[in-house]
Amino acid sequence: MKFSLSWLKYYLETDATIEQVADCLNRIGLEVEGIENPADKLVGFRVARVLTAAPHPQADKLQVLTVDSGDGNPLQVVCGAPNARAGLVGVFGVEGATVPANGMVLKKTAIRGVESNGMMCSVAELELGDDHDGIIELPADAPVGMAFAEYADASDPVIDVAITPNRQDCMGVMGIARDLAAASLGTFKPVEVPTIEGSYSCPTEIRTDDPEGCPAFYGRVIRGVKNGPSPDWMQARLKAAGQRPISALVDCTNYLMLACGRPAHAYDLAKLNGAVVARRAKDGETVTALNGKDYILTSEMTVIADDSGVHDIAGIMGGEHSGCSDDTSDVLLEIAYFTPERIARTGQALALTSDARSRFERGVDPAFIDDGLALLTDLIVQTCGGEPSDVIRAGQLPLDRKTVAYDTARCAALGGIDVPADRQKAILESLGFEVASDWKVTVPTWRRDIDGLADLVEEVVRIVGLDNVVSTPLPRADGVAKPTATPKQSLERKVRRAAAARGLNEAINWSFLPQKEADAFGGGIWSLENPISEDMKVMRPSLLPGLLSAVQRNMDRGASSVRLFEIGRCYLADRERLTAGIVLAGEKAPRAWATGKAARFDAYDTKAEVLALLAAAGVATDGLMVMGEAGDHYHPGQSATLRMGPKNVLAAFGTLHPATAKAFDLDGTIIAAEIFLDAIPAKKGAGFMRPAFTPPALQAVTRDFAFLVPEQLPAGDLVRTIKGCDKENIVAVRLFDRFAGQGVPEGQVSLAIEVTLQPGDKSYTDEDLKAISDRVVAAAAKQGATLRG
Repeated sequence: MKFSLSWLKYYLETDATIEQVADCLNRIGLEVEGIENPADKLVGFRVARVLTAAPHPQADKLQVLTVDSGDGNPLQVVCGAPNARAGLVGVFGVEGATVPANGMVLKKTAIRGVESNGMMCSVAELELGDDHDGIIELPADAPVGMAFAEYADASDPVIDVAITPNRQDCMGVMGIARDLAAASLGTFKPVEVPTIEGSYSCPTEIRTDDPEGCPAFYGRVIRGVKNGPSPDWMQARLKAAGQRPISALVDCTNYLMLACGRPAHAYDLAKLNGAVVARRAKDGETVTALNGKDYILTSEMTVIADDSGVHDIAGIMGGEHSGCSDDTSDVLLEIAYFTPERIARTGQALALTSDARSRFERGVDPAFIDDGLALLTDLIVQTCGGEPSDVIRAGQLPLDRKTVAYDTARCAALGGIDVPADRQKAILESLGFEVASDWKVTVPTWRRDIDGLADLVEEVVRIVGLDNVVSTPLPRADGVAKPTATPKQSLERKVRRAAAARGLNEAINWSFLPQKEADAFGGGIWSLENPISEDMKVMRPSLLPGLLSAVQRNMDRGASSVRLFEIGRCYLADRERLTAGIVLAGEKAPRAWATGKAARFDAYDTKAEVLALLAAAGVATDGLMVMGEAGDHYHPGQSATLRMGPKNVLAAFGTLHPATAKAFDLDGTIIAAEIFLDAIPAKKGAGFMRPAFTPPALQAVTRDFAFLVPEQLPAGDLVRTIKGCDKENIVAVRLFDRFAGQGVPEGQVSLAIEVTLQPGDKSYTDEDLKAISDRVVAAAAKQGATLRG
């Protein structure tokens, strides 16, 4: 929420500077997001007088001006404004000044062959309004040479405060002033509410037929108003809050909302037909809101309607066809209390936000409805004239107030600050609480967030100052600290570090996907009913869509090689699945003199990455089975799975299916892998220290075997079978050659296997080696392999 310092001081009598106000706001829990001084944007702009104006020799619509900016050195300026003339006093931007509207830095230049120094400025160029048809015209007696920011009294800093959802009382400047006064920064000056009696009965029936959604609905008519621009002081305050002044009637309602946190609405009475009623919408009813969009309503929503139909989405946004215009002469003022839960659900269902909704769904002060209507009536009568009617009060306000039993000793116990009892009482009373002698505290109607004793302690502590809470270290056990990471967290860290060490770049993507990207991976099981955007609607079934989108963005920006990984959760029908995803695209190695062209990634590159990461996670990769069925998004002939047993799939890897790559606008071969970290069996309990490494006393022995095998036999199956045939002697088995062609029967391939043997307490004899070789050959025969002659 934004407001100017002068606006704050309308409700707070204080001499505090903007820095002191900001420090106090942060100290009491109202976070200041920024401070902006409008005068800073006007540096380099001065009051100046046009001395002469002559036609441009090369352009019909331009003039060549001589401008006096007060330094005694008139400058030549080329200007295209139709109102530029000799004697005009306006605003001149000197060389080096930055135009607020477009960020352009002014400099000496030639326009159609004529030198121009600086610029005479319009209202729009200085962001002081929307008028850009001519340059600013100031009074003739405006002091030439004075900084325009000083002349316009623009040095009024604007504060931007982040209001948390529980602080509905601070959604108006007056509420913030009350908090600052309680923190001893000044004296609170509550708004003076006038008494305005009606001179005639309200001619329009007002009622509420939906007491659940709109418990109270107040209104009155003002006849004979004259709509037009609002006063300068009001426009200045609205602009400081980020609101665009529209017209006096609309600006008055916005001013009340921003000043007091009380939304209201003004209808053009001539556009209404019959009684104005707060009721539930009918299923399928439509309304065109002030933003120009049509909305389809349901019976779960509250609306303001008359005999002709819906005029207002209650508590959120008014209708386009009943709003006030320049021709409006009679208005109906509406000020109501809407149930916060109903407003929140309606706004979510319609995906419609507004300043009114942000206040109503937090909960406005129900007791302020009469005062709010009186203040709004007074603003309109003073600004637009007119004659108000009597007030119609329909429904019953929810004015029940909570009472909380308070214990002053709990302030030190819960808040960490020992505050004297009389100081606690003074703080609570300054915030509007009523404190009885027995410490029964009655909560004000504008503090819907207060529920119990702990909330009262929070109020005392934040006003004393959150920075006064003493930092107290947590107790720590003696000795060496025990690990705090869970086994899953440790596993994630190991895999993440291993991936980064292997040259992969970590990506962090949203857990939500567009529907189109989810469909490329079989569709997502879970979709959000009210996503913040359609591109974040489906909870991801895989990490690969996000990684592929990242690859596509990098490739579009000229990246020649992309190596990405991500560790996160995927959302399946029955659980969340912890997964590591890898995508390799583009060049594996750039072109070089030895090859002449760049090397490309293939499925074996991802297999190597997967095996390395599984090893880092503590998996014995030598015993893993390589099988198919990687998934429909992989190329069926260039992909596989790694399994620990036939059923436990640890990873899937391979070339991405061309159709999947096309869905992400990716060309060329894309290599991907998924490691299912939750499928890795947890390690069994072991001692704190691993056993000491004892190197073997004798040298290892290697033996090579060449086998003829069916060409469809996976080489990994043969390697695994041989390694398991004599675990006492065989410590490693490695495939080092594959050959098909001359000398090899059709339908078969030759696989060359290196077997490493490790003797124990004595060297192998020829008989020992022959026995081991026989066992190797026999084991290979079980896979259909025969020893090649």
